Amino acid sequence: MMTSSLLRRLMVALVILSTTTTHAFINSYRYNNLIQYRHLNAIQSDNDDCKQTAGDMSSQLGRQICTYKTITIEPSGMNKGEPPRQAVSVEDLTPQLQSFISDSNIKNGVLHVISRHTTTAITINEKESRLEQDIANFFLNICPPDERSSSNKKVDGVRYLHNDIDKRPDGEEEAQRCRDNGWDIDNDVELEKWRNQEPINAHSHLISMMLGSSECIPIVEGKMCVGQWQSVLMVDLDGPRVRTVGVQLMGYE
Repeated sequence: MMTSSLLRRLMVALVILSTTTTHAFINSYRYNNLIQYRHLNAIQSDNDDCKQTAGDMSSQLGRQICTYKTITIEPSGMNKGEPPRQAVSVEDLTPQLQSFISDSNIKNGVLHVISRHTTTAITINEKESRLEQDIANFFLNICPPDERSSSNKKVDGVRYLHNDIDKRPDGEEEAQRCRDNGWDIDNDVELEKWRNQEPINAHSHLISMMLGSSECIPIVEGKMCVGQWQSVLMVDLDGPRVRTVGVQLMGYE
């Protein structure tokens, strides 16, 4: 049997161990709280520094600017009153864009340019007349016009589903899109009018997707950052006709 003396010693040892463990836990808890407190203070200090830096930068950059405009593009290759002939043409947007930038007083920022049509494209390249012919020939060879189109580049045997006008609108969703755009296609006479005005232009849509519908150009010291021979171009793939592009400026005076 365990003697009373040994039992007392064991109890004392347990008390000492318990006290030591408790103190260690308390000290660890205090240390962790201190570390967390210092960490939070550091984060708050960083946030204050960021706010101060942002304020300093704002005062240095000047007044913020965010403005949008729709620019109308009169085609250079079309006589007044002439109907579209499904030609590919290239229009230089650069002068009008630079004028918009100058009028806004923006100094540094970015210019967004977006096509507002499904058969035009926006790109950056050289504005040169013989290159324009190369552009038209290149893309029309890849994606030739439907044999039913009015294009002088149409190719026998080429047909696209989009150009089956007599089968459109194809489904209720497309029908509703026509209604939303002002066509009462539930009326047989209006439906026929809508079909008659639809061009045979699936190839124009497809080429537009290949070229892209927008560009984003940096502005530094009030000028677009483009190369010596670069221009911002709108490529009309189903024209020529009057078109529009959307332009938005964001930055600082």
